[in-house]
Amino acid sequence: QVQLVEVGGGLVEAGGSLILSCAVKGSYVRINAMGWYRQAPGKERELVALITDAGSTNYADSVRGRFTIFRDNGVPWVRLEMNSLEPEDTAVYFCNARIQTDRMSQIETPYWGQGTQVTVSS
Repeated sequence: QVQLVEVGGGLVEAGGSLILSCAVKGSYVRINAMGWYRQAPGKERELVALITDAGSTNYADSVRGRFTIFRDNGVPWVRLEMNSLEPEDTAVYFCNARIQTDRMSQIETPYWGQGTQVTVSS
């Protein structure tokens, strides 16, 4: 059984920084794309940042230049460094990973972390 375990988050003043980390636990064959999503109250969940197993990245326009996503394919985790935080960044942040668990199949399954709250005060 695969689990994504998130750490980080919390309360920070506007202009501050936070780091979110997400570790993959359990048995798997391959971790493909990994990313972070967020959901603010009353809004839909949205992509924040994505990184492929080849290291290609994609960011939401609202965070580009302020957030950086990292992964090390030798270690099953992904990290999101968030700088110059704004009150609009307040949301629950979710880690996501697309994981192949069956060696005989190329099918990848999306897994989600439990979510961690990020609150930015003005």
